[in-house]
Amino acid sequence: MEKKTIDPKLMLDKAIDMSMKLAGTEFPVSIFPNRIQRIIREVHECHSYPTDYIAASILTAIAVGIGNTHLVQIKQGWQESPILYMALIGRPGANKSHPLSFAMKPFLDFDYQQNQEYENAYAEYERQMCMSRKERTENGYEQFPMEPVRRRFLVSDVTPEGLSLIHAQNKRGLCLWADELSAWFKNFNRYNNGSEEQFWLSVFSAKTTISDRKSAKSSIFIKRPYISVIGTIQKKILGELAKGERSSNGFIDRILFVMPNLQQKARWNDKELPANIEQEWYAIIDKFICLECNYNDKGEVEPYILHFDEEAKKRLYEWQHRFSELCDREGNDTIVSIYCKLEIYIIRFCLIIQLARWTCGECDKTHIDLLTVERAIRLTEYFKESALSVQHIISEVVLNSQQQTIVGQLPCTFTTAQATHIAEQNGMKERTLQRFLNDNIGILFRKEKHGEYSKINP
Repeated sequence: MEKKTIDPKLMLDKAIDMSMKLAGTEFPVSIFPNRIQRIIREVHECHSYPTDYIAASILTAIAVGIGNTHLVQIKQGWQESPILYMALIGRPGANKSHPLSFAMKPFLDFDYQQNQEYENAYAEYERQMCMSRKERTENGYEQFPMEPVRRRFLVSDVTPEGLSLIHAQNKRGLCLWADELSAWFKNFNRYNNGSEEQFWLSVFSAKTTISDRKSAKSSIFIKRPYISVIGTIQKKILGELAKGERSSNGFIDRILFVMPNLQQKARWNDKELPANIEQEWYAIIDKFICLECNYNDKGEVEPYILHFDEEAKKRLYEWQHRFSELCDREGNDTIVSIYCKLEIYIIRFCLIIQLARWTCGECDKTHIDLLTVERAIRLTEYFKESALSVQHIISEVVLNSQQQTIVGQLPCTFTTAQATHIAEQNGMKERTLQRFLNDNIGILFRKEKHGEYSKINP
């Protein structure tokens, strides 16, 4: 019988996560290298920002730093980019935006500097274009000067057409930073019905996008898009996400939700953030910004491909088989769809975690190793639980008054007979009730055994 050795790093990870849970944090902070764990801890202690928000923002910032420079390959023909769609959920005043601003500040400063350089370069370009070809030649300039391009990582409120143009000039990748995510998805139908939503569905899978511009005869062709999305949303308007086709076309299932259980509003304190903490974070992101980005002779990005070592791949496949069994037992199609997207995300998490460890000097980046896979599994479990909690909230929001009354009157555990009796008292037929129960297994209800149920959040 094969003897299993206990990895001391995994034992330490478990101890760190246990201590964080005791402090009210569910996010598995142990997935990060020690340098980043310290940054998260100091930012939380000094600013009282919820740890879940800080950690999720930092995770997204690392993914943006990687962009299209690296891909992870699970098998021949199956490669994943570190694209994340992240939503920080909380009530007003829950300190959602500040951790996001901290994590993205290095990119913001980079973009600001690049914008200044672009404005100077464009002014010089216009000056040369005012010359005749002869004058340009006599002064040692190119006969046909190239219009400068503005390098950037961040975009805000922008149309798909405008975003495609920016992305064509920044093929390494972008991040849509939407302080209020509701403005992002509410604008999906502002120009062409459903087209913007389809654009984001395609981008998530890094499918080739083509934008036909009205003002030009040519099309913008992006072979492998990389656009991550992060923003905040208030808990009370989560129901907006389920409107239109978003509840049926898999759009919601692509979003990673962060919703810490905040019982109290954060209290101010006098502790200042050590100067070296912000410097440390800048240094980490700067290493990502400076990652070599190779281009082929057609100007397309040629990413560096990371593979799994044998031990890591074996563990990942083992997890996926068990996860598939969970899907097989799940009766709710919405939950199954969420699980299917998490199978994609775990591969992306592996790439992000491995490169975060490499950047902090804790490993190399020749392969995805076993420790990275173990950490990605814990992170996936966190987002699974968050997604189920969000689905529960959305389901309650979209219930009609009759359904809300019935759910409210049902005891914590109940039988089909009890539920039928309560439904009849509220004017709901038995067949309708059975369909309602089945549609909400895994969201509002848990099926304990034949004819017996329990409420997930009584």
